[in-house]
Amino acid sequence: YFLDTVQSMDPLPMHGRDMGVHPDDMIEVQEAEQETKQEVLENKDVVVQHVNIEGLGRTKEDLLGYEISEVFHAKNLVDVMKKSHIARQKLLRLGIFKEVEVVIDTSDGADALPNGLDVTFEVTEMKRLTGSYNTMVGNNEGSMVLGVKLPNVFGRAEKLTFQFSYGTKETSYGLSFFKPQPGNFERNLALNLYKVTGQFPWSSLKETDRGVSTELNFPLWRTNHTLKWEGVWRELGCLARSASFAVREESGHTLKSALSLAGYTGGDASFLKEDFELQVNRRLVWDSVLSASLWGGCLLPIGGRPSSIADRFYLGGPTSVRGFGMYSIGPQSEGDYLGGEAYWAGGLHLYTPLPFRPGRAGFGDLFRTHFFLNAGNLCNLNYGEGPRAHLQRLAECIRWSYGAGIVLRLGNIARLELNYCIPMGVQSGDRICDGVQFGAGIRFL
Repeated sequence: YFLDTVQSMDPLPMHGRDMGVHPDDMIEVQEAEQETKQEVLENKDVVVQHVNIEGLGRTKEDLLGYEISEVFHAKNLVDVMKKSHIARQKLLRLGIFKEVEVVIDTSDGADALPNGLDVTFEVTEMKRLTGSYNTMVGNNEGSMVLGVKLPNVFGRAEKLTFQFSYGTKETSYGLSFFKPQPGNFERNLALNLYKVTGQFPWSSLKETDRGVSTELNFPLWRTNHTLKWEGVWRELGCLARSASFAVREESGHTLKSALSLAGYTGGDASFLKEDFELQVNRRLVWDSVLSASLWGGCLLPIGGRPSSIADRFYLGGPTSVRGFGMYSIGPQSEGDYLGGEAYWAGGLHLYTPLPFRPGRAGFGDLFRTHFFLNAGNLCNLNYGEGPRAHLQRLAECIRWSYGAGIVLRLGNIARLELNYCIPMGVQSGDRICDGVQFGAGIRFL
């Protein structure tokens, strides 16, 4: 902030005759003056006469009026500074400015009031076009990813994004358009057009999705909600010649139309699908954290058609039930895992600092010792049975594991872990990974 409205009171003389004032008395006088000055600033009534925005190019002024309107309601100088800071944060949140600075000055001109203030926001707009380029190597595949972004494309915080990925195996793309409501950034609309390809070696399955989707995001009380519709043309195929017959018979083309809450909206893949996740974390002594989590889900087909292998739940691996292979729990055919229509899983985790705290207050704080106990189960539903029978099946043949290891947490984005796992409750067909297991994920359990 640049503030030109405050003029300090006359300072004490630095030279002159000795008036018998002790240095400690001078300090007390200065402290009293500072308290008086602060009280004057907090209590003096002011009027914000003008709010200016400098540096605008393609941005429409009516959009910014909603974000800065509260500054006019400030009643004193401190209130002006607080409301200006909030307005600055709102302007940055729009994603259309690289920098925003605030200048508060006394009003001038023929209509200037003795207690009038002018607030100026000096903004620097983002470039009309930004791009990125990177390469990725992994899973025996290399790819080149190109990204193009057009921020503030129509002058009211709209954003157009295009990403193209060219790989040694597949080519994917995505085009998205984002439009917020002026004055309510949390209420926004997103439109997407995409083609993505996924390979699932635990099921010998390959899936290519070509689709469109629209999302409406809106706040409700103290929560945020998303209503999403998605239409997808899905192509399922076999990843290997050794794929089982159960996977081969699901190969082909399907149309999926989904409303993220519930309901039937067309297509030939129709179902209700709901899942949940709960987590509780408690800080203990010695900078340790105890974490308990529970998650589960259920899929109910509609219209008498069986569920698709591409829509079912999968369980197992270093981010769910450790000690088992990736998504290698539950129904399978000739070594290909088919997923399930209902599942639950839970975990109890204790994270402690590394012994002797190497690299404390630095890189070493990213690492944690990890002790865990995981459990879960997955099954298909028999629609002739009642809910009690389904719950009983989920309570039978529970897979569980325990162990310890080292976790590297990279903020809230990703985590890497190396654990020694002991799987228990192994059933016929399950693929286990007893001993050392390495995993990477984006969920902190």
